[in-house]
Amino acid sequence: MASFEFNLVVVNHFLDYLKFEKRYSQHTIIAYEEDLHQFFTYLQEQFGMQEPALKEIAPSFIRSWLASLKEAKNTAKTINRKISSLKSFFKYHLRTGELEQSPMATIVSPKIPKRLPVYVEQKDTNTLFQHVEFPDTWAGKTDRLILAILYNTGMRRSELVNLKESQVNVAANNIKVLGKGNKERVIPVSAALIKEINEYITAKQAIEAPNRIYLLINEKGKQVNAPYVYNAVKAYLSLVTTVDKKSPHVLRHTFATHLTNNGADLNAVKELLGHSSLAATQIYTHNTIEKLKDIYKKAHPKA
Repeated sequence: MASFEFNLVVVNHFLDYLKFEKRYSQHTIIAYEEDLHQFFTYLQEQFGMQEPALKEIAPSFIRSWLASLKEAKNTAKTINRKISSLKSFFKYHLRTGELEQSPMATIVSPKIPKRLPVYVEQKDTNTLFQHVEFPDTWAGKTDRLILAILYNTGMRRSELVNLKESQVNVAANNIKVLGKGNKERVIPVSAALIKEINEYITAKQAIEAPNRIYLLINEKGKQVNAPYVYNAVKAYLSLVTTVDKKSPHVLRHTFATHLTNNGADLNAVKELLGHSSLAATQIYTHNTIEKLKDIYKKAHPKA
């Protein structure tokens, strides 16, 4: 942590803004805090800037820090995240009037090589839900429902862990999800999934649960946590697919990819995923294009 009080004050004002006005998650706020303290510590150690005024922070200082990050073998993705943290920080102080110009105006983010989202093939998800046997235990029931909800809704792991019974609308066949920045979205689901959730809730009555408001609980009645969800997904995906990553986020990619591959409108997929911009959703069109290329190569006589 940086030791100079002045910079801690300006950083903390910004962090309070993220927490109370933007309502970012604790995980996101911690990431911003670490990036900013790393930056201000660098200014102190490299340039002797004990208590610099914000207007004294020149673009050259920022470029120097970014160069040091590159020398330390940080990835382009990591460096871009730190650039984003600084941009948000200085933008906030422009808005409060403490700055007239942001030193980030001339900072260029490094390009990140495009990577196609990893997803599970449709035949493999069919195998998972139609042929894999889940144990007839509470853990087996919970694990199956975890996988079913993630694949059928594309929700994030944190959204699933904090999903409450009250967010499931049985009559309308949908689930209300509280996403990033406390943004709500409604995801329509199949009658089959609603039936499975209902059966789970009914069976849950036999378990003494201190956290009964949450949909998913373990055999001790406690709300399932993120590592539990990750381990369950990894274990069962390992039975049906050879993709390198076998995480809850892969099922989110799978949900979106299967939708786009089957003709879903990209704007609809954006809303279902809870993306703030269409740019984040467009990565799934690449998988569709790759699929079309593959079909062309196999089917066209001149390919």
